[in-house]
Amino acid sequence: MPFNSIAFAVFFAIVLPTYWATPARYRNAVLVVASWVFYGWWDWRFLSLLLISTVVDFSLGIRMESTSDLRRRRRLLLVSAVVNLGLLATFKYFGFFADSFAVLLEGFGLEADPITLEVILPVGISFYTFQTLSYTIDIMRGRIAATRDIVAFAAYVSYFPQLVAGPIERANQLLPRILDVERRFPDAAERMAAGRLIIVGLAKKVVLADGVAGIVNRSFEDSAEAGWVTLMAGVVGFAIQIYGDFSGYTDIARGVSRFFGIELSINFTQPYLSRNITEFWRRWHISLSNWLRDYLYISLGGNRHGVRKTYRNLMLTMLLGGLWHGASWTFVVWGGLHGLYLVVHRLIGSGQAPDAPPTFTDIPRILVTNVAVFVAWVFFRAESFGQAGEVLAGIATFRSGPVAGGDVAMVVVFATLMVVTDLWQRRRDERPTDSPATRPHPMLTGAALGTVLVALVLFSGGSPVPFIYFQF
Repeated sequence: MPFNSIAFAVFFAIVLPTYWATPARYRNAVLVVASWVFYGWWDWRFLSLLLISTVVDFSLGIRMESTSDLRRRRRLLLVSAVVNLGLLATFKYFGFFADSFAVLLEGFGLEADPITLEVILPVGISFYTFQTLSYTIDIMRGRIAATRDIVAFAAYVSYFPQLVAGPIERANQLLPRILDVERRFPDAAERMAAGRLIIVGLAKKVVLADGVAGIVNRSFEDSAEAGWVTLMAGVVGFAIQIYGDFSGYTDIARGVSRFFGIELSINFTQPYLSRNITEFWRRWHISLSNWLRDYLYISLGGNRHGVRKTYRNLMLTMLLGGLWHGASWTFVVWGGLHGLYLVVHRLIGSGQAPDAPPTFTDIPRILVTNVAVFVAWVFFRAESFGQAGEVLAGIATFRSGPVAGGDVAMVVVFATLMVVTDLWQRRRDERPTDSPATRPHPMLTGAALGTVLVALVLFSGGSPVPFIYFQF
């Protein structure tokens, strides 16, 4: 049930008043049922995976907290990791590793007949796997207490606004908000802010991401013959597309969640204004980069065991982060490039992101950072190494060829819209709450937001275009 669909608009219009009309002690049960309906809309069979993760980690969390035996706690954590990562590996990576192993054997002249598991990738499995796994890890580390409320925990695992594409929430942040059953109904100003987030998110998705998608597709499909200007338009266009798509989803998720009185984490803060690659990862997909840092990079040793091991840990973290995105070697290369960028930045700089906002004098560093990021995006978007090589070679050699002037012009327009939207959104977030005297009537506000929302869905070009990150 994509956010950019009439089905979701109807679903939300039913669930929200039902939720607030329900006595406080039963509201989390409403969230659980609604979340299961939301997820089961794609394929009800995959609800079993949510149930397994919920029951296993809820039970293990209580058992882990009830013992002071460190070895037993570690064994219980291992069970959680095996169950969660086992489900992820089976449904997302089995075919990938089987095919890769077959290619390796063939490289040694051996015949291979790999067993390929033909399964549909469950939507959002990478996101909720990381979210549930972080719960048991934090209990193991003594950072949080295990909850005894199975309904609240089920809501934490399956909370539908952020279930299929994040942000990846931590139990110490989201679970207390869910356990607070006395949360209040948002007032007019808060509803207005939530509505703005939804509208801006839909605009990023429908106007920016979906609007530039055709240009990106044509550029990459014609990668062997297209001129460098057209290829460059495709690469820049994809940078706009994936930002509008993913950032748009997060904005909608945060806006929808606010109507339930629950605040979700910010996942993007103008990443293309980053002055170095470290700063980029503090602005892009913040919840994932923090997860990788806290549960993978630090677990590997972080920067505690010398420079070489620090660089090794950075590379391993980003390689696995690339693989998390998709079962393909192109994603691994994408992660490897970002790992290399982070290592180089530590070699030549401080490895820290500046605290002050970017200024006009930072433009050269911003451009260099974006060039590196866009090169990596080529591997993220390409369907094969051959296609990625054709795109990069065409641009590097200034390959001549027909220029799709209209596409180039539209990319410039979309890039401008992205910058303007980001600046407007930042200023709205920084603006003090409007005084009661200047607020529009709530009914007028609701009618205006509802009209814009329906218009965006109706005029999005037919059937809703899936969000890119749904495949991860």
